[in-house]
Amino acid sequence: MLIENYELEIFTPPCDPGAERYASRARLNVDIAELLPYLNATLRGAVYLPEAKALTWKKGGHNIAFHAYEIATSNVEDREGAEKEVKGLIDLLNRTWERRAEIVPDHSTRRRPAPMAIYKLLPNTNCRQCGEPTCYSFALKLAVSQRKLADCPPLTEIQYAEKRAALDDLIIEAPAIG
Repeated sequence: MLIENYELEIFTPPCDPGAERYASRARLNVDIAELLPYLNATLRGAVYLPEAKALTWKKGGHNIAFHAYEIATSNVEDREGAEKEVKGLIDLLNRTWERRAEIVPDHSTRRRPAPMAIYKLLPNTNCRQCGEPTCYSFALKLAVSQRKLADCPPLTEIQYAEKRAALDDLIIEAPAIG
């Protein structure tokens, strides 16, 4: 096990006083910089910056940042949720560390696709079958891995096959932590 202990701080971000959202910071006793390329290889949608020894990831509307001695999360609904989120991230790190011999580390820098690039490849019917009011709203959520391509029924139609193939190459769907 890589991380056995950490110091947890849960707070309301100073830039948003009175907000009903929380952020958390776990200060680690060990340097996880060596683990970041393994996370980069396994967390689809992550943005890795090797020179900064940092990796960011969006999961379910939460921003997550991994640094050498710290994990930070934001936009969590309550203190209990923030604590649970950090525990899940620590578990993820420990599982990844234990499986590192099976994973080819990825040292490349990746970027999330721009919502407009995604939008241009969607059917642009605003049909609402995905549950979003517009295709652009859907594109915004796809960009941050809050929705999946499968949530857009028109993309299964033959006339959108080329767009679907392009989206398959562009979209990085993030797995859930758990």
